[in-house]
Amino acid sequence: MAVALKVSLVTAVLNRAGTIADTLQSILDQTYPDIECIIVDGESTDGTLDVIERFRPRFGERLKVISEPDAGLYDAMNKGIRAASGDIVGFINSDDYYHDPTSIARIAFEFQNDRTIDAVYGDVHFVAANDPKRITRYYSSRAFRLSRFRYGFMPAHPTFFTYRANYERFGYFKADYRISGDFELLLRFLMVNKLKARYINADLLTMRAGGISTASLRNTLLLNREVMRACRENHIHTTYFHLYLRYFNKIFQFKWSALLHS
Repeated sequence: MAVALKVSLVTAVLNRAGTIADTLQSILDQTYPDIECIIVDGESTDGTLDVIERFRPRFGERLKVISEPDAGLYDAMNKGIRAASGDIVGFINSDDYYHDPTSIARIAFEFQNDRTIDAVYGDVHFVAANDPKRITRYYSSRAFRLSRFRYGFMPAHPTFFTYRANYERFGYFKADYRISGDFELLLRFLMVNKLKARYINADLLTMRAGGISTASLRNTLLLNREVMRACRENHIHTTYFHLYLRYFNKIFQFKWSALLHS
């Protein structure tokens, strides 16, 4: 019989009083029994901590809250990893939520039934920030291959789960990245250190549109500069021409979403 694995979910948050309740409720709704929730708060001032505290009785000892200044998103995520006690670590943003109560169970199943795999990932969909019933984009990790890193592609990071020991062995997020630290880490884990990953053919997470990477043209340019930096630091050859080609793929993602939900 497979031994049950504890899953730690890390959420970095700053002033998300309007959405964090959906995130926490979706974790409570999961059918998988052994989930630890770690909230790393950057000293929110909008009532976010009050919302979190209202959930504490329902989580009990399964909820850890860190509230202190940080050096940015990836520094906060590193704090969460270091505070985790689970065998497996994953991330869920404070704007996002699990629409399927079996998402974590499906992820844990893969690790429990095949101890040769090091990581799993799946699909996500995006919804309009003010209308969660309106799907704006479907991001499938099905077509991902290691060779696509040089084009700026990666699996959907919020669906990426791996053993906590891999962070201890291969390193944490580079905290001086502002937008593309997740890309750099996945590139380092999957392509450079060759972790064996398995794709789960499932829509695991709902993400609200409007993330920092697409907030402005300036952020888009910064994202691509950091992706270029990540490739160079990990000795992966690419060019800006290759990176900007991926925006044509996004057009098909939007069109596919429209076809699926028309």
